[in-house]
Amino acid sequence: MPSEKLIEFLNQNHVHYETAHHFENYTAQETAASAHVKGKEFAKCVVVMLDGDPVMTVLPANYKVDLKRLKQLTGSKSASIAHEEEFSYMFPDCSVGAMPPFGNLYHLPVIADSDLMKDDTITFNAGNHTEALRISAADYKRLVHPRVANIHRRRFRPFIM
Repeated sequence: MPSEKLIEFLNQNHVHYETAHHFENYTAQETAASAHVKGKEFAKCVVVMLDGDPVMTVLPANYKVDLKRLKQLTGSKSASIAHEEEFSYMFPDCSVGAMPPFGNLYHLPVIADSDLMKDDTITFNAGNHTEALRISAADYKRLVHPRVANIHRRRFRPFIM
């Protein structure tokens, strides 16, 4: 069952959403494939610690967070990927690693990757490892008010002769 907090929030804000049931997965890339969504169109959440404070970053499933870029963007002195034990208590209604990209519901600032915000829709975990939700990117921006920036590392492109 999707996070009740999330569903209630979407319903209160009159947001149309679609639910996609999928095989139980534990990585965003596997979930995207199981939900029949391209990795670049599936939002994954990565909690990072910026100067010791948790921040939710949201980026395409096939991207990695660029900690150096995040530090520059936010003016932070330190940045690291948070360990599950540092943040799992913040999401009591979600399975570990399946939190939806709505940091605002959990009192976390949100920084979303600009590439993810280019599409018309956004698909994400619904608080568990077997369901995903899809909403319009416009509704996501309206409800979450994420800071949108390029926060991913450049992907390696092999040299082709």
